[in-house]
Amino acid sequence: MAGFNKVVTSYDDALAGIKDGMTIMVGGFGLCGIPEGLIAQLQHLEAKELTCISNNAGVDGFGLGLLLEKRQIKTMIASYVGENRLFEKLFINKEMEVILTPQGTLAEKIRAGGAGIPAFYTATGYGTQVAQGKETREFNGRSYVLEPSLTADFSLVKAYKADTMGNLVFRKTAMNFNPMMATAGHITVAEVEEIVEPGELDPEHIHTPGIYVHRVIKGQFEKRIERATTID
Repeated sequence: MAGFNKVVTSYDDALAGIKDGMTIMVGGFGLCGIPEGLIAQLQHLEAKELTCISNNAGVDGFGLGLLLEKRQIKTMIASYVGENRLFEKLFINKEMEVILTPQGTLAEKIRAGGAGIPAFYTATGYGTQVAQGKETREFNGRSYVLEPSLTADFSLVKAYKADTMGNLVFRKTAMNFNPMMATAGHITVAEVEEIVEPGELDPEHIHTPGIYVHRVIKGQFEKRIERATTID
């Protein structure tokens, strides 16, 4: 990388600096909008004792399921984990800590982290196990739970297009958690389908400004369908 050019051409360069014990955010919802190549490279690096923040843990043998196969994740902070049998096994056998978080709360914890907000109050989860051990407070007659925000050593995101300066454009539902995670990583790496020159992206259509993005790599995506439903 030179100057404002944030493009890297190898996955080794894209994930340089990842070490055991780090916290990694990974964009995606199910298998939609996941940085497939970055996840595969993370498995190849064999970094262990990771705390992983993602909506879910992929499926067996794909997405974050690859990291589960090598027991690389020590703690998983997620909202939905129902599509992965190995995940269930590791959790039941106490081989991995799981911190289940309501989906809207998870999104706001990440957004707040990226905005520099250390914590916020939400009514979601009050009176349930979600609130155990957390500060609660009443506002206008309603009880709220104090939730700490989330940041990460690395955020791995997937975008549709980027320019060489790291400005990102996401496409439809593949946007999901990616924009907020891009703001919450100390180092944000974007795997994209297309890289263009500065000025080729309409400024009105840029979802994530390049100031949040440190590295950009062009990937090849399988875009596997998680579950196909057909009607006869």
